[in-house]
Amino acid sequence: MKVTVHDSIAAIRSGDWNALAGTDFPFLNHAFLELAERTGSVSPDAGWSPRHLVLRDGKTLRAAMPLYEKTHSWGEFVFDWAWARAYEQAGLDYYPKLVSAVPFTPAPSTRLLRADADDDEAATLLIEAATELARDVESSSFHVLFPTGNEIPVLEKAGLLVRKDCQFHWHNRNYATFDDFLATFTSAKRKKARRDRRRVAEQGIRFRRLRGHELDSASWSSVYALIARTFMLRGSLPYFNQAFFEGLSDRLPDNVLVVIAELSGRAIAAAVFYESDTTLYGRYWGSDGHYDALHFETCYYQGIDYCIETGKQRFEPGTQGEHKVARGFVPVTTWSAHWLAHPEFAGAIERYLDEEGRHIDRYMDAVDAHTPYKSGEDPS
Repeated sequence: MKVTVHDSIAAIRSGDWNALAGTDFPFLNHAFLELAERTGSVSPDAGWSPRHLVLRDGKTLRAAMPLYEKTHSWGEFVFDWAWARAYEQAGLDYYPKLVSAVPFTPAPSTRLLRADADDDEAATLLIEAATELARDVESSSFHVLFPTGNEIPVLEKAGLLVRKDCQFHWHNRNYATFDDFLATFTSAKRKKARRDRRRVAEQGIRFRRLRGHELDSASWSSVYALIARTFMLRGSLPYFNQAFFEGLSDRLPDNVLVVIAELSGRAIAAAVFYESDTTLYGRYWGSDGHYDALHFETCYYQGIDYCIETGKQRFEPGTQGEHKVARGFVPVTTWSAHWLAHPEFAGAIERYLDEEGRHIDRYMDAVDAHTPYKSGEDPS
């Protein structure tokens, strides 16, 4: 068996990669990763140099790992800026580092892609190859961001430090309608949700949903302008460029959904989602101004409506945001795993992660006590 390193996803046959990646996570699809590289959203100039790993047994592709060499920590959503500062203060270089992730996509998904999901030997060989590569290129560390919970035992067994965090997800309990969903809320929370939606309707705002094949270049230009405006108000630019989104309509038309909010026939806001057969993923939002409760409607309630109508079982609206809890999203654990070459720093970070993990547990317990659901309702 042999592990090889590839500086472009295009160097790996799409059929081989997708056979390992499966269909549960559209952003793991070869087309998604290739578009990100080809359009320049992911590139050495952007601080993301592809170093994808492939494990072959003879001519058979047995396992793979999406991997990047990075010169910063932007676009990861597992925050290690304090670690980087500590290295700098000690006169050490934290960058470059190796990161197994889907760029700019904080959604749990497989990182140890295997032909046999139970093939821990293949997973271990990938992890060992990544840490060896980290040493070879003099990286400070190797990080696995947003793996699935099922991958944590093999990562931990391989010696990586496990980090716990929290997101807020919505679960479909086979609701027939949005009102069925709201019926599980307490009276006060149900009234608040209905008030949110009523405020949007009273402003005269209407919504359209467009699937990938329905979005042409002009549509994406309008959507992207709204997203870019919102990013710029926060002092940054969108991680993915417009060419990437236009490419999604061509390459992954069944995995893209855009909700457009219109006022008097004019697009005033938009939200971009990815979807699989079972799950909706909220990714980007933008608007041309402030409208009462519009963010909640466009990004959350429209997504819940869509999941109920299409029978999707889960809605992951993105990272952070306690305001999601009042809209029916509940805390779930997310994971990352970390290898650091410097033994003293590794020890200090291990102690930090132990305390941080206990804090996350307490935080999730506290949030659980404030969900909008009636006593006895299980929203998970």
